[in-house]
Amino acid sequence: MRAEEYAEGAARSAPSGRPTGLPACGPDEGSPYDELPDGLLVAGPDGRVEVLNPAGCRLLGVRAADCLGQDYRDVLPLIDLAGRDWWACTDPYRGLATRTGQPERALELHRGPGRGHQLLVTARYVRTGGRLTRLVVAFRDTRARERADRDRADVVSAVAHEIRSPLTTVKGFTATVLAKWDRLTDDQKRTMLRAVEADADRVTRLLSDLLDVSRIDAGRLTLHPQVVDLPAAVERVLAGRVASGEPVDRFDLRVTLPLPETWLDPDRVAQVLGNLVENALRHGAGRVTVTVTAAQTLAGAPAALVTVADEGTGISPEVRHRIFRAFWRGGRGSGSGLGLHIVKGLVDAHGGTVEVDEAPGGGARFRVVFPAGEPPYQTPPVAG
Repeated sequence: MRAEEYAEGAARSAPSGRPTGLPACGPDEGSPYDELPDGLLVAGPDGRVEVLNPAGCRLLGVRAADCLGQDYRDVLPLIDLAGRDWWACTDPYRGLATRTGQPERALELHRGPGRGHQLLVTARYVRTGGRLTRLVVAFRDTRARERADRDRADVVSAVAHEIRSPLTTVKGFTATVLAKWDRLTDDQKRTMLRAVEADADRVTRLLSDLLDVSRIDAGRLTLHPQVVDLPAAVERVLAGRVASGEPVDRFDLRVTLPLPETWLDPDRVAQVLGNLVENALRHGAGRVTVTVTAAQTLAGAPAALVTVADEGTGISPEVRHRIFRAFWRGGRGSGSGLGLHIVKGLVDAHGGTVEVDEAPGGGARFRVVFPAGEPPYQTPPVAG
């Protein structure tokens, strides 16, 4: 929940018969806002502070008992990024009577224990007959936004790197072919064009993965469930890897019958299996063992279990909770770092679960549970 939502809720919470509608939050008194992670300050019709919750005290470095009854501008002395007094600019008590508040913005404390600290601040004005009867201010640390900004910058950097590498090859080979067409043999031209095609396919796959990630993260992924034969789906994935050059004895498929009926999106299931097998080949070692067997969900419902295990060094328990993050590669080899993130998103969309542990041979083992029976995510269309 954002800071402005806290402020909006606090602004609506008071009965009309009392100016504040909130208890004065002293050192020994409870408040309905004590558990909020964001700071909350409420001033009455005279501009005196009536509520300052514990999170606000921590952010400002003050005690509630020292702030209650003080002018709100002294308790929360704010300047904007240009150094101007924010309260003088907005003037909530004597400004426009039609103004209902101020949107969230980054401001800085310029006095007191928290001097120089940046906050994200939003305000809501409660008026009675055009007169301001309550000023509700919510504020929080800017570090969450800074982390989000860094994460976005890391994503942009990772995408740029993944796209730039194949495009460099495409640019180099096409420039060479155009400049030396008459001096190149047909075999040389064919080799360069194959390299260009391979890198173009690589960029296409990356863009497809990015689109899948955006759909998964935004909750816009569409599934088309039907009855899926999981052993046959695994066989097709393994056959494709053999056709691309992997030795047949690199894979071991084990199926335990009977299996429950599973309603899944066959294309997305193939994507999940393909990403897990590719991950085992890229980062693991030895034989890749895939098992398909009946299982149960955590709620005890019937399900199908697919495991993909390798014989490599495995994944340490300290980093297992991070491997499903987008662009996380852990410094192990190449790849976009999107494969396992997409796996988790697709499995979650089917109502299943995916986790990683240690394989019996010491490598990594991914366990995917697909629910059996009619899919709960399949909803009838709405008339009209």
